[in-house]
Amino acid sequence: MNILFFGPNGSGKGTQGAILKDKYNTPHIESGAIFRDNIGKGTELGAKAKEYIDRGDLVPDEITIPMILDRLKQDDCKVGWLLDGFPRNKNQAIKLDEALKAADMSLDIVVEILLDKEIAKNRIMGRRLCVNDNNHPNNIYIDVIKPDGDKCRVCGGDLKTRDDDQDEEAISKRHAIYYNTEDGTLASAYYFKDIAAQQGSIKYITLDGKPSVKDVTDELVSKL
Repeated sequence: MNILFFGPNGSGKGTQGAILKDKYNTPHIESGAIFRDNIGKGTELGAKAKEYIDRGDLVPDEITIPMILDRLKQDDCKVGWLLDGFPRNKNQAIKLDEALKAADMSLDIVVEILLDKEIAKNRIMGRRLCVNDNNHPNNIYIDVIKPDGDKCRVCGGDLKTRDDDQDEEAISKRHAIYYNTEDGTLASAYYFKDIAAQQGSIKYITLDGKPSVKDVTDELVSKL
């Protein structure tokens, strides 16, 4: 099963992707990791991408999409894949759709996690990292994983914050791109939603991102 995943920062998209990866033994492919891998290995596409990145420019779709397709064609993706972090706008969605069809690769399921912008922002800004184990869940805005004062709720270790989690302006900019239904990330999700409605070749799943991780996982698995 080949899955495309959408959700704003703070929606738990990465967590759900990791759970599906383990449950179905399906690689969770994040677009940023593809860039880093190609640049690190010194591939031709990686070298071209690095030129743009070093100048602070966006990497063109003509470089990004071939890198993604190369990754999706690797052996570990033969039984399926979960793509996260791309496309980010409607034009990229169209080009990705065309590229997948040209490569005779199917897209089976699109998952969209629904979450209010303000809740998503609070979740990001409320994250606290345990110095002993970053995987210990602590968030001052989520009751079920609220830390014990300034100590980790799991082990009692000290907590810290990530600088980018506290940059409200940067979070707002990322969310402005995601929630844009005209030409942003949600527009790219809705492109595939229209295909699902009109052609039926894709299954489009929406999930309520407000409940607990387990509840969201249970809903997701039941709908796959």
